This record gives sequence, C-alpha cells and structure tokens, in this order.
Amino acid sequence: MKTLFPIIRMILAAAPQAMMRGAVLSVLVLLMGAALLGLSGWFITATGLAGIAGLGIAFDVFRPSAGVRFLALGRTAARYGERVFTHDATLRALAFLRVRLLRRQVWLDSRALSRLRSEAVLTRIIADVDALDGVVLRLLLPAVAALATHLIVFLAIGWLAGWTIAWALLAGYIPLAVLIFWQLARRSIKPSDRAEKESQTLRRGVIDMIRNRQSLILDARLDDREADLLSLDGKIRKAAQQLDRAERGTALAITMLVTLVAAFALGLGGWLVAQGVMGPAVGVIGIFVALALAETLMPLRRGIADYGKMAGAAKRIGYGEKADPEKPKPTPPLCHENAGASPPVLAIRKAPLTFMIEPGEAIALTGASGSGKTSLLMEIAGLAESSGIAIFGRAPADWPDSSLRDLVTMVPQRSVLLAGTIRENFNLAADVPESALWQALAAISLDAVIRERGGLDAPLGEAGAGLSGGQAQRLALARAS
Repeated sequence: MKTLFPIIRMILAAAPQAMMRGAVLSVLVLLMGAALLGLSGWFITATGLAGIAGLGIAFDVFRPSAGVRFLALGRTAARYGERVFTHDATLRALAFLRVRLLRRQVWLDSRALSRLRSEAVLTRIIADVDALDGVVLRLLLPAVAALATHLIVFLAIGWLAGWTIAWALLAGYIPLAVLIFWQLARRSIKPSDRAEKESQTLRRGVIDMIRNRQSLILDARLDDREADLLSLDGKIRKAAQQLDRAERGTALAITMLVTLVAAFALGLGGWLVAQGVMGPAVGVIGIFVALALAETLMPLRRGIADYGKMAGAAKRIGYGEKADPEKPKPTPPLCHENAGASPPVLAIRKAPLTFMIEPGEAIALTGASGSGKTSLLMEIAGLAESSGIAIFGRAPADWPDSSLRDLVTMVPQRSVLLAGTIRENFNLAADVPESALWQALAAISLDAVIRERGGLDAPLGEAGAGLSGGQAQRLALARAS
C-alpha cells in the first residue's frame, strides 16, 4: 500500500476541497441508505403493531412517511453530488499528474530523454496514468466512507436501540470484512498486475505488427507473429479469469457475511424484545440496518481487485520517489594523465573500425544501409551505450551531459523544424543574439535566402514547410551550431 501513498497524496492535494465534498457526500449517501432502511423497518413494524392493537387511527403516519421520502430523495441528490465532485477532483488530479510527469522530464539529460522517445515507453506511461484513475474513486474513497459509516451507525444504533446491537453489528462486519478483502487482495494482486503488463505488451505488439506487416508478409513470419499475439491474449484472458473468480468469490463471501450479521441481529433483537429490554419496533431496526450496511462493502470489490494494477502502475511511474540526485561528474581534463601530449579529439577502436581524429581534421563515414553508421553516431553523441570510443581520451558516458553537449553536436537525418518563425526555431533552448543567428546562417550559405523571405521573423510551416529539403537540413545545421 505504501507504493500508492505518494499518488494518493498528490490526488488529494490537487483538488482538496472538491475531494472533501465528495467524501462527505459519499458518507452521507451511505448513512441515508442505512437510515432509510432502518426507518422503513421501524415504520412498517410500528404500524403493524398499532393495527393489531387497534390503535391504527391514533398512530402518526405522516412524520415517518415524510422522513422516508426525505431520505430517499436526499440519498439520490447526495449520490449525484458525490459523483460530480469526486469525478471532477479525480480528473483534475490526473491532469495534474500528467503535467508533473512532463515537468520532471525537463531535468533529464539527453541520454535519458532519448530512451523516452520509444513508442513502447510512451504507451506504457499513458496506460499507467490511466490505471491510476481508480485509486481514489474505487479504493480510497469507498474504504474511508465505509469505515466512517460503520462508526457513525455504531453510535446511532447504540443511542437508539442499545449498545448490545450496536456492538454486534460493528464486531460482525469490520473484522470479517477486513479478512475477506485481505484474501481478495492476496489472490488478485499478481493476476491484476500481470494482466495490465500483458495488455500493454499486446497493444505494442499489435501496433508493431500493423506497422511491419509488409516485412512480415515478405519474410513469411506473419502467422508466427499472429500466433505470438494470440498466445499473449490467452495469458491475459487467463489472468482475467483468475481475477473474475476471486471477485465472484468475494461477492459470495460478502453476501454470506451480510446474511449472517442480519440473522444474528434478528436473533439478538428477538431475545432483547423477549427480555423486555426494548419494544418490537425498535428491535427490528438492527436487522434492516445490517442489510443496509452491505452497500458499504460491495463498492470495494473492484478497487481491491485492481490494487495490483494500480500498485504496478505507481511503481513504473515512480511518482514521489526520493531519487538521490547524482553527483555531478567533474569535467575530465583534455589531456592524458600519463602523457604530455593532448589526446585525439575522437578515437574509435571498434572492430572493424579503428581511427583517430586530431584537432582540425575531418572524416567522412560511408557504408551500405544498415551497416551501423547511425548507431555509431548515436554512441559518439552519448545517446546509446558505447564501447571503444573516446572523446579527448574519455568515454562519452564519463562526460557530464552539459560538457559533452559543448563538445559534440549531432544533427540527425530527420531533423525537426517547428511551425513558427525562423527566430523561434533558433531560440528553442535560449535567446541567441541576432548577430550570432546571421553568422550561423552565413556559415551554411542560407543568409541570402532568409533575407529574401523576410528575415528572421519569416514564418515556417510544420516540419519546415516553405523551405526545400536541403534548405531545411542546412537550417537545422545552423541551429545546432
């Protein structure tokens, strides 16, 4: 449960007033339900006894019937308000969670950000955030409302019908209900988490199969891929069946618990009436209230059954974890520790490549498609795990990210230009003096073209629409410089 505490704190802090109003209305709904059934039971029994005694004409039926109508209408209105407030607060909290997650990525270095670009990672994050929408609505709020309702009913029954019946209801429900839900959590936590993980894997697999359908068909691997996905779907169905059996078993246990508590309240109330401790009309209140309290338990089934999914999502998102900030790596010296000469700017010792680049030198890397040119550039830029690469004598991973960016700049083949002005595309990271912008444009012979188009405030369309492909790539080079 401690895994969900940071998420719960965040959700409660996102819209505390709306959540508090929703919680109060949730308790009010349950209390009105118990009061409605208890008053109805008392009213029916009292009118029956008055009729048998021949006192029906003198019995006041107006105020109890008005109370029944008030509780019925009030319960409906409170239920509506509770749904509005709690859903609104939860949606606000989930929006807040998404913003916090995005803000947290700002502090990541380029290596970590490059790992987040995978569609698999993005799909997982979206699914995990969606899985957390039930933390409050299906788990926290029903549990708090149920406990508060039982305590308030305990005090009310003790005052109206005696503490014997009140203790019987409290002791009959709370310990056994906790045991039932503990068994449900124990049986469902692994299948729930497994079903969520496998569902995310299945979604990614279907997307990959659709995207790569042509290569799968040409390689005659479409049937194998389909069989893998069907096997994965079978695992999800098996986990769902385990969850369904656990939840249906819990529903049966709750039904039996309600029946036993109501039967015990009936026997205890009859014995107290026979002893002359209370009248028959008061004695039946405990029976109907015991039946009404079943409403406090049923909503918890779904939330506890999904606890494994929620806990797994909270772990993967890692919200609220106190990650120890890494100590900044010292900037390595630009020379060998055991030699007086400066090391080469870049040294590659990866079979079958072995070369060095000294200051002032340039090299062109050529090769067939798929031979690993882009992979090597990603390793040099520190965006992938590398070996056999040294920049000024140090591996890319040994450099602080900010220092590495001062030394290495990589412009991928598919560079991104945003819709906006040329100046805005240059100033993505920081405001650059206009003179420096024109100097960069002149270095790639694009300054004349930009002046003809209206200067730095000339608009560009999405992905650099308005420039040719070569001009867009040159502009990306100027931005990187």
